[in-house]
Formats: sequence, structure tokens, C-alpha cells
Amino acid sequence: MSDGRQDSCDATVCVTNAAGAGGVVLLCEHAASAIPARYGDLGLRAEWRESHAAWDPGALALSHHLSQALDAPLVSGCVSRLVYDINRPPEAAAAMPVRSELVEIPGNANLTEAQREERIASVYRPFCEAVAALLDARARAIVTVHSFTPVFFGKARPTEIGILHDADARLAEAMLAHAPTHRRVDRNMPYGPEDGVTHSLRLHALPRKLPNVMLEVRNDLLTTPEDIATLAEELLAMLRPALAAVPVEVSHA
Repeated sequence: MSDGRQDSCDATVCVTNAAGAGGVVLLCEHAASAIPARYGDLGLRAEWRESHAAWDPGALALSHHLSQALDAPLVSGCVSRLVYDINRPPEAAAAMPVRSELVEIPGNANLTEAQREERIASVYRPFCEAVAALLDARARAIVTVHSFTPVFFGKARPTEIGILHDADARLAEAMLAHAPTHRRVDRNMPYGPEDGVTHSLRLHALPRKLPNVMLEVRNDLLTTPEDIATLAEELLAMLRPALAAVPVEVSHA
């Protein structure tokens, strides 16, 4: 089982439990709010640098619980998504956003091609390479872990757990079949593939034909260690039978 040890970690990407023998690779793209010194503070007020716009509060702790329970490698991002959102391709405007909900990001305005390429090379590609290395060594299902704010543009979100998928819905549907009755669990909410949020699934899972799902948990349910442990168990109660029902098929061609 994973003990939470980081097998490798630099300023961009951390890999925890790389030798985990479980059938899943976990990704936590928005694990951190850190802005490397070379980017200054992006012109952000202090409160915005730690807000949900900068990262997914609770997602990394939740990912560590899942990693330990599933003996799964975990790849987590170490840089704020306001520098580069590694769940977006380089050509997407949201990869280096100039605005996130109500937050203006002056440090992302009018970036030169050289500045954009530096962020792609130093933040995005190392994460992608770390994920690919684990999957190339051993095919596994991919589960990405995120949290979301309960109020967005002033509108409350009733969804508590979102089970998201792109073109391959096998794992998502198997999880939804085991959804708890005491939670509001929704398919492709509060986002869906039309919002561009399934990039990691498209990049790493679909070409390899690997079962995959994106988990979104409302962040007001992840405010204490006890909350996080509870949500981890609820997710595992959906995920474990789903993984058994949709095993990874390794091609020998």
C-alpha cells in the first residue's frame, strides 16, 4: 500500500507511489496554488492566489486517500493552474487564462510566443511525460481528481459529486450504477466535455483505450480531514465495483 511517499517531486510535478501495484493511475492536475518566483505574483491580489481559481482545494488530500486505498500511483501538479492549466492543451485560451470567473490575471495578458512556450515546456510537458511513463510501463485505468466551488458566477451548484467522461463512458456509467442515495451525484456536472475539462482523458486514456473517469467533488465537502476521509470512502464504494466491472484490457498486438 502507498504510504504517501513522493517518489519524485520537483517544482512542476510530483509522483507518489510510483511502484503501486493497483490497476489505476490517479491524476490531480490542480493540486497546488504555487506560483514559481520567475512569474512574480501574476499581478494577483493575495486572496486570489489561494482561492479556488488558483487550485482545487481538498483535491490533493482526497487523491492521497484514494492512492493509498487503491495502491495507485498518483501524479500531481505542483504549479497553480493560473500559470498553466495542465488539463488544457497548449492551443486552448484557458491554458494560460487572462480571466478565471471573477479573477483577472494581469500576468497572463499579452504573453509572447516565447513566454507561452516556456510555460508549456516547463509546466505542461513534464506532467504529461510523467503520466505517459507510468502508462507506458503498465496499462491502467485513469482517474482524475478535482474539486469545484459551490458557487460560480453567483449561482449555487447543487451537484455534490460529479462523474465526468468524454467519449468513453464505461467507467463513469459503472460508477453511477453504484451512486449513493444520500448524495447528489450527477453525470458530466458541473462541467462536461464541451467545456474542455476532459483534456487529460482525451490525451492519455482515449488513444490507449483505457477505462477512464474524471471525479469532481464540491469543495465545501472537503474542508476537514474527516470530511475528506468520508468522501474518499464514498468514492471508493463507487469506484471499486466499477473497476471490477470495466477491467483494463491490454492489447498484445
